[in-house]
Amino acid sequence: MINRFSLAAACSGALAAACVHAQQNAGPGELVRAGPITRWDEAVPLGNGMLGGLVWGEGNVVRISLDRGDLWDLRTPEMLTRPDWTYATMRRLKEAGDHARHVEMFDAPYDTVPYPTKLPGGRVELTFGPGVKVERFTLDLAEAGATVEMGAAKMWGFFSASAPVALFEVHPDAPAVRIVRPAGLDKLGYGAAATGIDQPGPDGGTTIHWMTQQAALGVEYTVAVGVRPDADGWLLGITIARTPERGQEGKAYDGPSSLSVARDQLRDAMSEGFERVADKHGAWWRAFWGASSVTIPDARLRRHYDLCKYFYGAASRRGLPPIPLQGVWTADEGGLPPWKGDYHNDLNTQMTYAAYQEAGLWDQGLSFLDFNWGLLPRYRRFAKEFYGLEGGNAAVVPGVMTLDGSPMGGWGQYSLSPTHSAWIAQCFYLHWKYTMDGVFLRERAYPWCAAVGEALAALLRQNEAGWAKLPLSTSPEIYDNSSKAWLPPNSNYDQSLLGFLFAANAEMARALGKAQAAATWDERRAMLEPLETDQVSGALMFAEGLPYNESHRHFSHAMAIYPLGTLTVEGSDTDRRTIAATIEQLDKMGTRAWCGYSFAWVSGMCARAGQGERALEYLEKYLSFTGPNGFHLNGDQSGTGLSGFTYRPFTLEGNFAAMQAVQEMLMQSWGGVVRVFPAASAKWADASFRDLRAEGGWRVSAVRRGGRTVSVTVAAEHGGKLRLRDPFGGREAKWSREGMAVIGTNHEVTMKPGETIEGSVP
Repeated sequence: MINRFSLAAACSGALAAACVHAQQNAGPGELVRAGPITRWDEAVPLGNGMLGGLVWGEGNVVRISLDRGDLWDLRTPEMLTRPDWTYATMRRLKEAGDHARHVEMFDAPYDTVPYPTKLPGGRVELTFGPGVKVERFTLDLAEAGATVEMGAAKMWGFFSASAPVALFEVHPDAPAVRIVRPAGLDKLGYGAAATGIDQPGPDGGTTIHWMTQQAALGVEYTVAVGVRPDADGWLLGITIARTPERGQEGKAYDGPSSLSVARDQLRDAMSEGFERVADKHGAWWRAFWGASSVTIPDARLRRHYDLCKYFYGAASRRGLPPIPLQGVWTADEGGLPPWKGDYHNDLNTQMTYAAYQEAGLWDQGLSFLDFNWGLLPRYRRFAKEFYGLEGGNAAVVPGVMTLDGSPMGGWGQYSLSPTHSAWIAQCFYLHWKYTMDGVFLRERAYPWCAAVGEALAALLRQNEAGWAKLPLSTSPEIYDNSSKAWLPPNSNYDQSLLGFLFAANAEMARALGKAQAAATWDERRAMLEPLETDQVSGALMFAEGLPYNESHRHFSHAMAIYPLGTLTVEGSDTDRRTIAATIEQLDKMGTRAWCGYSFAWVSGMCARAGQGERALEYLEKYLSFTGPNGFHLNGDQSGTGLSGFTYRPFTLEGNFAAMQAVQEMLMQSWGGVVRVFPAASAKWADASFRDLRAEGGWRVSAVRRGGRTVSVTVAAEHGGKLRLRDPFGGREAKWSREGMAVIGTNHEVTMKPGETIEGSVP
C-alpha cells in the first residue's frame, strides 16, 4: 500500500515564533509538530467542510476532537421572543438613558442563557499499547492528511473530500477506542448519551463503537468509530451523523436514526477502501491547490499563507455551512465554545471571507454567499419584526446570529447594528466584480444588496441640514458595552458602509440597465455627509467630536480606507492626507488594545495605501498572535508586550485577514486598474504569484526579481479592456501580442474572452 502522507524529516518545531528553525527545515507544504501535543487548540486540523477533527495527544494516547458544521442548539432565549424586543425599544431606552434595562434585554440573555450555541461533537481517544509513545505529528497541506509517528507504530489519514467520514490507517496494532462525551453539554441540560459497540459477525468485519446524544429541538446525533483489519494493519473510520430539528409544526422526526446513518456511512466508505477514497480525496485537493499560488521569501509568512488557504479548503465548501468563529474545530476543553462559536457579523464573517476572491477559491466563497442568499427571507422577517420595516423587500442581517439566521443578542449596540449587513453586501458585490458573472449579478448580487440597501434607506431620516441620519449609531466595538457606545449619528463606520452600499448598488443597477434605480441609489448616496476627520491631526474619527484617541482593536472608523476602498491614495490630495494621517494615528496610539486580527487588518490597510514596509512589519507582528498550528488565538502569545490581550480564544478571521494582506501586497485591482507588486516590501525582492484574480475577471501571474518586476501574464476570463498599471517602472517591455498602448501610467489593451497576454523585460 502507498503511504500518501509521507513522514517528514526529523525536526523540532512548528509555526510559532520560537520554532523558526524547524519551520525552515520542514518539507514544503508540511506542518510538523515534534513531541506531544497536549492542547486541543494546538492540534493538527483536518476537515472536509462539514466534519472537522483536531489530532493531538501524548504518551500512548492519540485524541481526535470532532466537530460538525451544522451541529447547533437553536433554542431561543425567552427574552428574545418578547414583543418589545425591538429596535424601537432600543431607541426608547437610549433616549431615556436606561442603559441597565438595555443590557438586561439585549445583552444579558447572550451571557446568561447557554443557548443558542454551536455544539462540540465529541472526542475520540485511541489508546495504543504500553510501549508506544507519540513522537511527531505532521500535516501534509497538499494532500490534507495527517501522520502520527509513535516509534514502531504510526497512523495516517484524512477527512474525506468525497465522503462524510474520516479514514485512518494504523500500523501495526489496533488501538483501544473510547468516545468521550463533551462535558459542556451538561450546561445545556442534556441527558447522558447512549453508547454501544456493534461487534463484527463470525466471519469478521467492522467493529463499530458509537455514542448517540439527544439534543434540543428533537436533534439527535451519533459519533461513530469503525475498526477493521486492513492489509498489514487496521483501518479506522470516524463520522458524526445527525437528525434535523423538528419542523415549525412541532412534528417529530420519523426518518432513519442518526446511528443507522452513521453505520451506513462508515460501512460504505470502509468497504470502498482507504486507497480508493484517498484517490478521490487527493484529486479534490489537487484541484483546490491548482487555483492559484504565491511565493514569497519569508518562510514563516509563506507557510502561514498556505496554511490559511488550507483552512478554506478544510472548513468551507459550497452547499455546506460557512465558517463561523471556529470553523469546523469547535473548542474541546470541557465547556461550550467561546462566543458560542456563532456567526459574528460585525467583523468576523466578513474578514473570514475576505481572501477567497483574489485566491480564486469560488467554491469556498459561495458557501458563504449561498448561505446568506438562502437566509434572505429570514433577514426580511427580521427587518419587519425587529426594525419595524414594512416594505416587504427590506432585509437586515443580525450582527450576531445562529446557523438559521436568528438573532442572538449580545452587546446590543453592535449585535443589532443594521449597517453590518452592508459589509456582508460587499462580499456579494466583490464576487461579481472578480468573476464578472452576469447571471450572479442579476439573480444574486444586486437583489441581495438592494434588499439591504432598501432597509438602510428606510431607517434614514433627514436632519435640518438635509443630511440623512440613522436613529442610532455605533462604531464596533469602541466603548464596549457602555452607554458611551452610542455615538452621534452617523459614525464613520455607519457612514462608510452606507456610502459604499449605495454606490455599489448604483453601479450594479447600471450594469443591469436599471437607470432609474441607479439614479435613486445615487441620490441616497448624495444625502450622506462627508466622513468626520480630526481638525488637528487630519485623521478619520469615530464620529463627530470623537477622535481616535485610544488604542482599540476594531478599526471601524477607517472602513472607508480598508476594506471598503472608497477612500484611496489615488483620490484627491485631501484623501491622501486623510489616509496617511489615519494610519499615523493608529501607530501613535499603539497596539496595547489590539487583537491578532487588528495587526492583519492594519497590514492590509497599509498595503492598500502603498506602505509596503509598514504592511510587512504589522504582518510579521501578527504571527505572535498565532499558535503552533497557525490558529489565530486573538491574544499576544509572544510575551513581548505587543498587546494587553494575552488570552487565547481561537477564532479564524485573523487568519484570513492575514492571507488577504499578503495578497494586497502582491496585487491590487480596485478602481478598474490592475497593479502588480503595489506594496511589496524591499525584503520581498524575489517574489511571484500565479493566477491571482483581479476585479474585471482577469487572472494574473507575475514574477519579481532583484526588486523589479520581470514578467506579467494576464488571462481574460470574460474579455474587455485591461488597464494594467505600468509594472516595469518605465522599462520597455516585450509583449506577446500587438495592441498594448501606454496611456499615462497604465498599459491598456482590449482582450477577447480566453485570450492571454504576456509582458517581460530582460
